[in-house]
Amino acid sequence: MNPQSRLQALSLFLKAQRAKLTPQFVGLPEGSRRRTPGLRREEVAQLANVSHTWYTWLEQGRDIKVSSSVLDNVATALHLTVDERKYLFSLALETTPGVSLHHEEVPQISPSLRIILQELTYCPTIISDRRCHIVGWNDAAAHVFLNFELIPVYERNMIHLLFARKEFQRLAVNWEQFASGFLAIFRAYYGQYVGDQWYEEFLGKMKHTHPDFNRLWEQSEVSSAPEVLLEFRHAKARKMLFQLTSLQVQGDTDLKCSIYTPAVETSTKLKLKQLMQSGKTSTIV
Repeated sequence: MNPQSRLQALSLFLKAQRAKLTPQFVGLPEGSRRRTPGLRREEVAQLANVSHTWYTWLEQGRDIKVSSSVLDNVATALHLTVDERKYLFSLALETTPGVSLHHEEVPQISPSLRIILQELTYCPTIISDRRCHIVGWNDAAAHVFLNFELIPVYERNMIHLLFARKEFQRLAVNWEQFASGFLAIFRAYYGQYVGDQWYEEFLGKMKHTHPDFNRLWEQSEVSSAPEVLLEFRHAKARKMLFQLTSLQVQGDTDLKCSIYTPAVETSTKLKLKQLMQSGKTSTIV
């Protein structure tokens, strides 16, 4: 990420977080009628104990001097989560430059991780790298989502598939929540590897090709491991409820394991068993 792109990302993030807060939530009076939702810049500056001018410059993405202590005040004023704080510090201080990978480089999963995939028999599981490229999946995932084996390796990017494949949009009842969860993970990586130019190239292609991507990306959600309940409407199994849990795989490859556990006290697991016993995986339409 070049300096200009980094500062633009910082500006977008600060504006989005400010828009999510209300005066009542942070203990400030409502005041006069507001043209836009959220706090005003001067209110954030007041809460962070910084000058209005300095905060305005920060939010505008100007290249100014920033200290960790002042950034911490801003993060507190905006009620940022742990992941959001990390993202803010990465962009503002460029503390984690990251290491670029070759475009063709695909991380390999270990034999032990393959065994874990197989053992999660009735939990659809996908393993992806820090660019959200899918590098592994189990049979349950192929039945619920897609037979990823039929997709060319260079197209097996979860973010790309969410917006490019109609199957995913038909599958998830609340597709925006489904997509936003992965975008939150992707943004966490984006902030962590600010030195990897691949992210800028990929984001440029997605924004140009998929208008919905740009709209959801501008919400600036950040989470390294979101946990959400998802409702799927499968073409064969119909209604299925899964709890998504994301786990970080320790090691040099920086892999993430996304596990979809059938919701308890539902028929989801039974439906998945029947689907898998039929022997038919989801195919590309």
